[in-house]
Amino acid sequence: MRARSISEVASRDEALALLGLDGVADSIALKAAFRAAIKAARPDQGGDETRYRKVIAAWRLLQAEMPAPPSTFAEPTSALPVIPVTPRQALKGGTTTVSIGARALKVRVTKGVRTGDLLRLKGRADDGGDLMLPVLIKGDDGLSAVGDDLYMDWPVTPRLLDDGGRVEIQTHAGPRSAWLMPGQQTLRLRLKDLGLPARKTRPQGHLFVTLIRAADAPSPTEDRLAQFTRVWTPDRLAA
Repeated sequence: MRARSISEVASRDEALALLGLDGVADSIALKAAFRAAIKAARPDQGGDETRYRKVIAAWRLLQAEMPAPPSTFAEPTSALPVIPVTPRQALKGGTTTVSIGARALKVRVTKGVRTGDLLRLKGRADDGGDLMLPVLIKGDDGLSAVGDDLYMDWPVTPRLLDDGGRVEIQTHAGPRSAWLMPGQQTLRLRLKDLGLPARKTRPQGHLFVTLIRAADAPSPTEDRLAQFTRVWTPDRLAA
């Protein structure tokens, strides 16, 4: 029996899990899920080479299983729209709006949705049936989402990057601290469990913070010194 390569996918269920899909998906949702999964798995962006190859294998397997259209099938003049969601709506849930032709429909988004998930719009099709539209999480307010994880940038002074020390990062979940080593080369930090919340088969994600060298960002020590100077003015000292 031929040994299975580590880049192969054992089953359709494994392929669906790799792309973050729960069941049947049309070609639009499949493409959206593949794009998100392959971007998250790219080795040059912190992903894993084995997972990268598996995602490609999963895509090929599921694409091959897509039913061929009947001979009387007519291509639509335009693709169905996606449901736009911000990272914060994906974190906590909320309401968004999707435009279908001349109609603007409000859609309730549950927390933990991912790009490629299908949301059902009951009775919203032209014939009175249900619409199944894919989700697309778009970057907003300094946050972006890839797969289960969130990404953001944070400015840090060159001195702190060179000398090391504590950096305080304002995240969507409040301030978080991290320690930098002197001359640290890795400028992307992982803040565990601050990504998208767990949902169905999807695990809790993480928040990845890219540290940006910015001369105008005060260090924690400089910030405290500025606060002390504002409070202890010469007038106060004289009093």
